[in-house]
Amino acid sequence: MGEPQAAATLRLLTLTLIGLLIALVVSWTLSAGLSAGRAVLALVLILPLCAPLRGLVRRERRTYAWATLCVIPYFVMGLTESVANPHGRLWSGACLALALLLFVALIAYLRATRPR
Repeated sequence: MGEPQAAATLRLLTLTLIGLLIALVVSWTLSAGLSAGRAVLALVLILPLCAPLRGLVRRERRTYAWATLCVIPYFVMGLTESVANPHGRLWSGACLALALLLFVALIAYLRATRPR
C-alpha cells in the first residue's frame, strides 16, 4: 500500500524545507568569511536539523512529531536576530520564514498521515 498523494507531497516539502534551512544557516554563518571557528559554528547550528533526517526519509511518524521540537531553535534565532541586528534582518527574516514553514509542513504531514 502506497503513501497518499498529499502525504507524499508534504514529505517532499518537509525535506526540501530542511535542506533550504540548512543551506541558509550555513551560508548565513559563513557570509562574514570562512574560518575554522565559523565552520564549527555552522556545523553546530545545523546539528538539530540533521538529527531527524533519517526518520523523516523513512516516513516515521514519531520522527515527524519530535522533529517539530528541532525547529524551535531556528525560530528563536531568527526572531532574536531580526530584533537585535538590523543589518541582518534579511537573513533572520528568511530563517524565521523557513522555520515557520517547516513547522507547518511537519504538522501538516502528521495530520495527513494520522490513523483513521
